[in-house]
Amino acid sequence: MRDDSDKEPSSKRDTLRAWLGQARFFTEEVYSARYRGAIARARRDEDDLFMLLVFSEMMGMPNPAAYYTLELQPLLLERFHDWHTRMGMEHSPLDHFRCC
Repeated sequence: MRDDSDKEPSSKRDTLRAWLGQARFFTEEVYSARYRGAIARARRDEDDLFMLLVFSEMMGMPNPAAYYTLELQPLLLERFHDWHTRMGMEHSPLDHFRCC
């Protein structure tokens, strides 16, 4: 037969782990809050460069990685309109692709 005293330390341990997890989450949020905008801008810049790399061959720029990025084009087409407007192009730069 088991005592209820055996279950008590594990439940305290679980409670302490849950509390520490919440505390860790809170401290990470407090620390990263002031950098959130800079991190988002850096990520957006990286995404813009990646989109340029994927669609550069279609815009007439030589792309040494065209073979590897060709299969990514269908996945990125839904974000293409947002990208080209953010880059300052009013209409799609691709002749055979109209998104606007």
